[in-house]
Amino acid sequence: MRAKPAPINTPEAQDAASRGFSIDAHRLAAPKAAAGLHLVATPIGNLGDITLRALQTLAGVDVIACEDTRITRRLTERYAIAATLKQYHEHNAEAARPKILEALGRGGSIALVSDAGTPLISDPGFKLVREVCAAGHAVYALPGPSSVLAALSVAALPTDRFFFEGFLPAKSAARRARLAELARIDATLVMFESGNRVQDTLTELAEIMGTREAAICRELTKLHEEISRAKLAELARDADALETRGEFVLVIAPPAADSEVLTPAALDGLLREQLARHSVKDAVAHAVALSGRPRREIYARALELAKDSRGGDGEA
Repeated sequence: MRAKPAPINTPEAQDAASRGFSIDAHRLAAPKAAAGLHLVATPIGNLGDITLRALQTLAGVDVIACEDTRITRRLTERYAIAATLKQYHEHNAEAARPKILEALGRGGSIALVSDAGTPLISDPGFKLVREVCAAGHAVYALPGPSSVLAALSVAALPTDRFFFEGFLPAKSAARRARLAELARIDATLVMFESGNRVQDTLTELAEIMGTREAAICRELTKLHEEISRAKLAELARDADALETRGEFVLVIAPPAADSEVLTPAALDGLLREQLARHSVKDAVAHAVALSGRPRREIYARALELAKDSRGGDGEA
């Protein structure tokens, strides 16, 4: 016997009708997403960069877990997706994770998105993915926009090997110390920076790695996208004229084979930062490990700096 079609006013039919999205006024149906956690990359600026698979998934899941519902709603409204949005961010993650795991245990489907780009890249999500995997639930990756890869592709710098740092420390002393460590990495460096710190960071980068080529990528894929390419010293010199509104990705070339890892000024800065917290002996050991310079040279310089700062003789 042929099965009778379900009435169009049943809950199942109504649910199926709501799962869909629109592109240029064309309405497209979306299948119900498979049970599990779906990590969905979203645009970093231009909403047109969303993938078809991402739209199908966002329309097909039971819940979209997002950092800021206001930001994610711009995307869902743009594509007419009727979605249930729940917040998942660093401040509520401990309370939200058990609820997500409970929903997945009932066979639910949940999409995790960040405000922009690929989830987990300098955004919350790692602990959630780990616990979901430990509980035996499926995790799906939906690749797409990434400011890291976008910046690398336009920086005109080597891309065969790169190191992603994320955000640098906010305080200058800690930032300088971290930059001194990064200076030894034989790879192109990629880092995020906020508009209110980017000028200071460029100055410190120039002091520590001033001979290297670099690129400042601001507002990638957005209306006011800007990309500046030059040596770090030149970028730092012009930093006062830099438009600081927006999102920044900094890309720095790897060190040349015959170049100094740390400039003299950078070495002094590193030693001062270490001497403020450690003995001369420990400060020297740290500086030798980072700079690769002879211990005798660094030890002599450390004693001079310790003497200047203490108004007397430095002690080992």
